[in-house]
Amino acid sequence: MLVDSHCHLDYFSEEEIGQILARAAEAGVGRMVTIGVRMAQAEAVKAIADRFPEVWGTVGVHPQNAGEEAVPEVAAIVAAADHPRIIGIGESGLDYFYDKAPREVQQEGFRRHIRAARETGLPLVVHARDADADIAGILREEAEQGGPFPFLLHCFSSGRQLAEDAVKMGGYLSFSGILTFPKSQEIRDIARDMPRDRLLVETDSPYLAPAPYRGKRNEPSYVPHTARVLAEVHGVTAEVMAKTTTENFFRLFSKAS
Repeated sequence: MLVDSHCHLDYFSEEEIGQILARAAEAGVGRMVTIGVRMAQAEAVKAIADRFPEVWGTVGVHPQNAGEEAVPEVAAIVAAADHPRIIGIGESGLDYFYDKAPREVQQEGFRRHIRAARETGLPLVVHARDADADIAGILREEAEQGGPFPFLLHCFSSGRQLAEDAVKMGGYLSFSGILTFPKSQEIRDIARDMPRDRLLVETDSPYLAPAPYRGKRNEPSYVPHTARVLAEVHGVTAEVMAKTTTENFFRLFSKAS
C-alpha cells in the first residue's frame, strides 16, 4: 500500500472525489491526507475526512494566503485540530517566489503553526519555496527556544542544505511528481542521499502530475509513479519503497489509524 501524504481533495467536486478515491484504491493508494490552506476551509477538510475512512486531514494557513486575514492565534489552530480525523498542522511555511503575503506576516504565521504543532504533538506540514535560509533558521530557532516538534517538508524542491538541515533536526521529506521531471536531476540526487527512513511521497494534487501525466490534472492514483522513481534512485524495488514510505508516514503521523 502507498499513502499520498499531501493532496487537496476539496479542490475537486463532490462527485469527483468518490471516483478519485476509487481510482486511487485500484492503483494501490490506500490512504491519503487532504491539506488545509485556510482556517475558513477547515470544516470542509473535516467533512471530507469524516465521509471517507481512507482520508485524513490537516488544518492551517498556506503562506500564500497568510495576508488575507489576521494570522490565527496558536490557540485557534490548536482548537481547529481537535478532531479525530485531523492528523497534522498546516500547510504553513514561507513562499518568497510568489510573495503573495508580506514576508513578516508569513514568518509570524509559520512560527504560530510551529507552536501549534508542538502543543498538539501533530506534525507540521511545511511549504518552502525560495526561502530555504529563513525556513531552516525559523525551524532551528523554534526548536532551540521551545523544544522539538515533528515536521515534514512537503513537495521537496529546495536545495541540498535545507534537506540536510531538516534531517538533522529530525524532520522528514516528501517528494512529489517534480521528482519525475526530466530536468529534476538535482532533486533526484538529493533524494538519493537522504536517509530512507525519512522519505514520504505525495501528489500535491491537483497540481504537479508526474511523468507520464505531466500537464494533466493530478490525483492520488498517480503517486505510484513518484514512488517508483524514488525507488530507482535508492536502488530498491517499488515494493520496498512503498513499504518504507508507508511505515515512515505512520511513524510521523502517529495519530493516523
